[in-house]
Amino acid sequence: MVDHNSNAADTSPVFSPLYQQIKALLLQSLEQGEWNAGEIIPSEVELASRYKVSQGTVRKAVDELAADNLLVRRQGRGTFVATHQEAKVRFRFLSMKADSGADVKTKSKIVNVEHLQPSEDVRTHLGLAKKELAVKITRLLSFNNKPAVYEEIWLSTHIFTDVTQEKMMNYKGTLYGWFEAEYNVRMIRAVEKLRAVMGDSQVVDSLEISQNEPLLFIERLSYSYADKLVEVRHGWYLTSAYHYQNELI
Repeated sequence: MVDHNSNAADTSPVFSPLYQQIKALLLQSLEQGEWNAGEIIPSEVELASRYKVSQGTVRKAVDELAADNLLVRRQGRGTFVATHQEAKVRFRFLSMKADSGADVKTKSKIVNVEHLQPSEDVRTHLGLAKKELAVKITRLLSFNNKPAVYEEIWLSTHIFTDVTQEKMMNYKGTLYGWFEAEYNVRMIRAVEKLRAVMGDSQVVDSLEISQNEPLLFIERLSYSYADKLVEVRHGWYLTSAYHYQNELI
C-alpha cells in the first residue's frame, strides 16, 4: 500500500520567521548602498512603520545584524552601519596574537602596487577574463616594529579602478578602511586556508629571516555584501613569537 502523503513534508513551503525576513530586507538595503558605512540607519520605530511589523521584530533583526558586525548600536545616538574605522572591528580580520599575551603594536608598509595578469586561481576567484589585469598590492606588516607578515593582495580592477602606491600611502587608516572610504567596498566575511611552508627569497628577505625558518601561509578570500568575492590575499606569517588564534562558536 502506497502512502501518498509520505513526501508531503518535502514539498511543503518553508517559511522563515518574520524577523529573519526583516533582517533580509535590511541586508538588501545595505547591499544596495541605501545606507553607507558609518551612516545612521532609521530608528526602530521608523523601520517598523516602513515594513509594517512590530518594533520588537525590527529590534530582533537589528540585534542579529549587530552580532554579525554589520551594524553598531551607540547608546543614546542610534544604530549605525558598521565601518572598519570602528575600534571594535578594525582588527577583526587579524588573528595573530603574541605568545606572551601582550598587546601587539602593528605597522603597515606598502611595498609595491602593480597591475599584472594574475595566476589562474586568482583570476578565477576574482571572476576576471583570461588576459585581464588585476591589482597586486605587496605589503609588509610589522609587529612591535619587527617584520612579521609578508602579503600579496589581489583585487579586481573592475572595482578598484585606480589604485596607486601613492594614494595608498597617503591614507593613514587600515587597508579595509581605505577600501571602504575610497571604493565603498566593505569586507564582511572571509574564508581562510592555512598550511606550513618555507618562504621564497623575496619573503625571506622581507621578513629578515633565515631560509629554513618555518612560516604559516594563509590564503584569504574576502567577501563584501551579497557574498561578492572582492579580494584574494596570500600572507606569509612569522610565528616564532606569535600564533594564529581563532575562536570557534
